[in-house]
This record gives sequence, structure tokens and C-alpha cells, in this order.
Amino acid sequence: MGKKKPAERAKEQMETYEGEPQRNPFVEERYEIIEGVRYDFLTAPVVSHQRILAAMFRAMDRICSDDGIILFAPIDVYLDENNQFQPDLIYVTRENASILTEQRIEGAPDLVAEIMSPSTSKNDKIRKKRQYERHGVKEYWIADPTHRTVDQFVSSGGKFELHDTYGLGDTLTSPLFGCVEIDMNELFANVAPAD
Repeated sequence: MGKKKPAERAKEQMETYEGEPQRNPFVEERYEIIEGVRYDFLTAPVVSHQRILAAMFRAMDRICSDDGIILFAPIDVYLDENNQFQPDLIYVTRENASILTEQRIEGAPDLVAEIMSPSTSKNDKIRKKRQYERHGVKEYWIADPTHRTVDQFVSSGGKFELHDTYGLGDTLTSPLFGCVEIDMNELFANVAPAD
């Protein structure tokens, strides 16, 4: 059986997803369901993505672990049957810890971060952002490895507003979570600049 042609793979991604997939106990599938469409992870993240995630996790764990729980992908966040995501970084305050189960997170984390890649940027910036907003995530970060920036969206009246964009030389802080203080130079220290 040969590889699927790109057009077939794209068609498969656009089909509406219903129900639980048949699970093979020896194969761990990685996918997200975004607005009712299943998106399979066809490749593993690249090194720069993982270096940013590691730096973000280390910073958050160092400064915010007394106030909440910090987790990183892969872990499922179940918002509803049509929206089941695997954010790169998740922060859940101690007050909201009841949404954590052994298998997944059931409900809106307090803060989520996504690290964009060419294959995920549209979902991160549009579809997932829309659903995080709708389900009550308080703060959403979108890290851009190419431009070495982080867009910080903060919920106000149930709607995300762009609070700030941080780049090299800046320190990311949060109006909602006092523990947050991340040096952008450290976050992007191991990421080459864009050409």
C-alpha cells in the first residue's frame, strides 16, 4: 500500500469527525479535533519548536509552580466533543485544578500557549483561538519562532484582546497571573533568526 497523495490527505483532514476512533493499543495516535474536523499530527515537531517549548516550560515551572500546574504537549484538553486540542503549554491555577483528570484536562485551562509552525499557524491564530475564547481560557499566547515574538491575548468580557506582542529584549508579564515573568531573550536563545 503506497503513500497517500497530498490531495487525498488534505481531503481526509477536511472531513467532519464524529465519534471515537478505533484504537490500536500498540499505536499512540496524535491528533486534534478542531471545530469538528480531525487533524492528524503527520510529523513530529522540529527542534526549534521543542527548544522554545522546553524554555517556556522551564520558565513557567520555575516561576508559577507554587500557584498552579504547568503541563506540556502531548496531553489532551477536552473543551467539548467538537474541540479536543493538544496545546503546547498549559497552565491551570490551583483553584481550577478540578479540571485535571488522569487521562486529560476536561475544561478550559487558565492559560494556553501554542508555538506556530507552517502547518499549524492558521489553526493556532484563527480556529483554536476562537474556541479557546469561546470556552473561557483567560490568556492565550501564540509564539512565532520565525520572528521570535509572542502575541499575548487576554480575555476581557469573554473576548480575546491583543494585550501585547513581545520580542527580543522584552519581558513577558501577565495582567492576570502575577507569577509570569519570562525573558524573551532566554525563550528564543536557541532559535536562529529569520533570514
